[in-house]
Amino acid sequence: MFVSIEDMDEIWDCIVVGGGAAGLSAALVLGRARRRTLVVDAGRPSNLVAPGIGGLLGHDGRPPAELYAAGRAELEAYPSVEVVDGEVVSAHRRDDDFVLVLADGASHVARRVLLAGGMDYRYPDVDGIAERWGRSVFHCPFCHGWEHRDRPLGVLDGSADAVHRGLLLRAWSDHVTVYTDGPSALGDDECEQLSRARVEIDDRRVAGLRGPGSTLDAVVLADGTERACGGLLVPAVLHQRSSLATQLGAEIAPPSPIAADAIVVDPFGQTTVPGLFAAGDTVPSMPSVANAIASGSTTAAGGVVRSLMTEVRP
Repeated sequence: MFVSIEDMDEIWDCIVVGGGAAGLSAALVLGRARRRTLVVDAGRPSNLVAPGIGGLLGHDGRPPAELYAAGRAELEAYPSVEVVDGEVVSAHRRDDDFVLVLADGASHVARRVLLAGGMDYRYPDVDGIAERWGRSVFHCPFCHGWEHRDRPLGVLDGSADAVHRGLLLRAWSDHVTVYTDGPSALGDDECEQLSRARVEIDDRRVAGLRGPGSTLDAVVLADGTERACGGLLVPAVLHQRSSLATQLGAEIAPPSPIAADAIVVDPFGQTTVPGLFAAGDTVPSMPSVANAIASGSTTAAGGVVRSLMTEVRP
């Protein structure tokens, strides 16, 4: 169901920012708890480029768009939940409540806010990655490794983390090469560890990728040579898509190899701002659809609903 509500006197129990895996999961729990919930969905889940969701029980290989459409359809059974297509561009406190303003100018008030808008994946600036991202170029071998099994696989990484990535990728192929793209942080011990595992190291500069469409056939090196490669694992640091968390004063975690600016939360998704929650990729966790669904459910049940039902207002 889709609505446009601009009545500032109407107060939602919770506004969920984001209609991806975490947001829809949270909204389902909130609906079943009979909490008046508004989901604001900008329609930009990170995994829409992927042909299927890998490793999600009951939905293995299902196109992401189908999963989200099914999730929206399930929410229609709960009259207390409404969904609107739009983008929240600003937020501020009004006494004990939150005021969220959408790009179209509509304003909504809520007792609780749950940020689940996802993150942007920033991958290396190498020719050919963008058009293959989420398909033959990926950041998670558990999500995409099966589809590229038994082919020559590569890791594009010159950091010390290349050892972990190179060793891990052997679960899907006996032919793994670490492309450091020039001088790397790998020391003698790390190189020896990879060598013992029969993982090759190529320290030449990478010029780009070759293959038709989103398919990868080879890594093209700066000296003009090519090496066969059917799938490439690359580091991709997550970055917040919006400034809502900082606008409301939430603490941001120090940068990590996974995320540059994840939102600090407790085990139930509560941020450092009372009444403000976060779930999914926006918080420190391993990014995956399964984890996002679990995070949204836990945050809604253990965080939002519990805090609403134990709060006593005048």
